[in-house]
Amino acid sequence: MTDPTPDPPAFHIAPPAWLGEGAPAAVLAALPGARVVGGAVRDLLAGRAVQDVDVAVALPPEQAAARLREAGLKVFETGLAHGTVTAVLLHQPVEVTSLRRDLLTDGRHAEVAWSTDWREDAARRDFTMNALSMDATGQVWDYFGGRADLAAGRVRFVGDPATRMAEDYLRVLRFFRFQARYGQGAPDPAALAAIRAAVPGLARLSAERVWMELKRLLQAPDPVPAVALMRDTGVLAAALPEAAADEAALRRLPADAGPLARLAALLHPDTDAAALARRLRFSAQEDTVLRRLLDPALRPEAGLDGAALRRWLAEAPAGLETDLANMAEAADGQDRAALRARIAATPRPVFPLQGRDALAAGIPPGPAVGQALGRVRQWWLDGGCVAGVAECRAQLP
Repeated sequence: MTDPTPDPPAFHIAPPAWLGEGAPAAVLAALPGARVVGGAVRDLLAGRAVQDVDVAVALPPEQAAARLREAGLKVFETGLAHGTVTAVLLHQPVEVTSLRRDLLTDGRHAEVAWSTDWREDAARRDFTMNALSMDATGQVWDYFGGRADLAAGRVRFVGDPATRMAEDYLRVLRFFRFQARYGQGAPDPAALAAIRAAVPGLARLSAERVWMELKRLLQAPDPVPAVALMRDTGVLAAALPEAAADEAALRRLPADAGPLARLAALLHPDTDAAALARRLRFSAQEDTVLRRLLDPALRPEAGLDGAALRRWLAEAPAGLETDLANMAEAADGQDRAALRARIAATPRPVFPLQGRDALAAGIPPGPAVGQALGRVRQWWLDGGCVAGVAECRAQLP
């Protein structure tokens, strides 16, 4: 492997509190010599919140699972063929993976053998900042210069970028996700050259994995530079052919916009939301949300007065009020910061009548109940959604 750091590639840090308590501590105690690997070490060094803790061990998975069970942890064989089990203590999961080396790769999956060589296992990682490992004392191993790359905001592949992407083309999309979250300054030119050549390999990825990476990218604080880089390298056209010609609408979204709103702003206005949802295998909820975000009729005008705002809130899909305002701003460029503040401060109006009110007024059960309530609800909307129960009941026939 090229460009290793000089031996010994290790340094010591003060171990974080989470390393000495709960499931991570129990796993490391049950597996002497095991190390925390990947994202937890990376984010610890970057001064970011650590979400999930993954552990690697120089034991075959069956032996690791047996030792974890002997230590009193619950063990689930979540990925035994790939060397991974999940240990759980007090509802806290920790993924434990045996050290591996690749025997065969096909551009997405690998056939592996178990290893006892930590450097060999680190060489399988995608980026240098993800190849770090740390033991229970705070000793950190850095075989490929990940600490320096992390500090410099340099997303760099371990070894030859073209080789690493040919092993798993999902790494093409992961590069942009990590560039959005950790990158600073100009991206690695060797990586970009290899990415341009690897674009045809994206066709081998499953739709679910493509959407997973796009969604994570769009959750970054500012995904626009990474998305623009995807466009420049040809990756955006391959992964999301429905994208608009530029990032203008995406740039106009405020920082608190959700990933689906960002996706919607990135799409061409004529995008068939249902077809896109089918292609990327959206969940039913994601499908519904995207359709609503792409519907111009649901977006609020910039200068709504009080009555119009209440009417809009009463009709807008619940939970999407802010994102719909964001989409309106992205579409026409009019600042809606004040409107978003008013939306947040205005309780959602709720029509005060129910079916029992119509029955109590003498309306016979059946379609007449819905028709009567519909007429009164329209009267309530026309009046700015302020009429109470008694006033609405008085409007029933």
